[in-house]
This record gives sequence, C-alpha cells and structure tokens, in this order.
Amino acid sequence: MPIIKPVKGKSPQIPDDCFIAENATIVGEVTMGNQCSVWFSAVVRGDVNYIKIGNKVNVQDGAVIHGTYKTAATTIGNNVSIGHNALVHGCTIHDNVLVGMGAIIMDGCVIESNCIIAAGAVVTKDTRVEVGSIYAGVPAKKVKDVSEALISGEIDRIANNYIEYSSWFKE
Repeated sequence: MPIIKPVKGKSPQIPDDCFIAENATIVGEVTMGNQCSVWFSAVVRGDVNYIKIGNKVNVQDGAVIHGTYKTAATTIGNNVSIGHNALVHGCTIHDNVLVGMGAIIMDGCVIESNCIIAAGAVVTKDTRVEVGSIYAGVPAKKVKDVSEALISGEIDRIANNYIEYSSWFKE
C-alpha cells in the first residue's frame, strides 16, 4: 500500500484513474489531475506547502516533489514527465514539459511550456526557462530550441507511454 496521508488536516486529492505504486509516498496538500501516475519510491510531499499537479503527469521512480515552508509551493501543468530520481522543489512547471532523469529544479523557477530539462541538469533558484527551450548542464543553460519533432516524439510520447504503463498495473 502506498503511503497516502493527511498532514495538518490537509489530505491528498487523487482521482480514481491515477496509478500510485505500492511504495510511493503522497502526503499533505497535494491535488492531482486525471491520468497521473506516481511510481516506485517516488515522494510527493505537500506538508510544508501545497503541490498542484495537472492531468497526464507521471512522477517516475525515485523522484521527489516538495516545496519550501511558506515561500515556495509547487505547481505542475498538464502532460508533464518527471524523470527517474529528479527533484522538483518549490517551482512552477507549465504544460508539455519533460524533466530528465536526475534533474534538479530549484525554488522560484518557472519552466514554460514545451520545454525539456536534460538529464542531470541543475536549474538554479529563480531561473525562468523560456517556451520551447532545452536546458542542460550544471548550472543549466539553454542549449537549443525544442523542435516540433521533439514535442511529439519525446514530450508527448513519454507522457502517453506512462498512461499505458500504468494500465499494466491496474489489470
């Protein structure tokens, strides 16, 4: 059974069509949209600030989503993939974003729509990632624009694949 529990009277709101792995943890003021998935050993911790997650969001194995007490909530749009072991902390991620494996997005960052944050990238505090950008490196910098092929071939494909993968566990 996943750990899904209230904190200070605020309980996670998770639609029935979401997949939550048996060892995932979701606590506090967390609101999830439809067709989401939270995978093995992932943590979504809405204890110190709220977390809002849109539709078709997958939080892959070992990822952590959190915020900062009283100063930085986390908001994630629709059609977003949070890669394995990524850390998303006190930031805003708009629609159609791929956050690569092991990436870190820090407080106050805004990731606009149709972006890719490369695996291992560290997006430092208060960075704004412009629409349609790929950011990579430590600290993360823009390396190029996202092509239409990457939007459909990677961002959309991965989000849709995770809806399919989660169906395997609901049978």
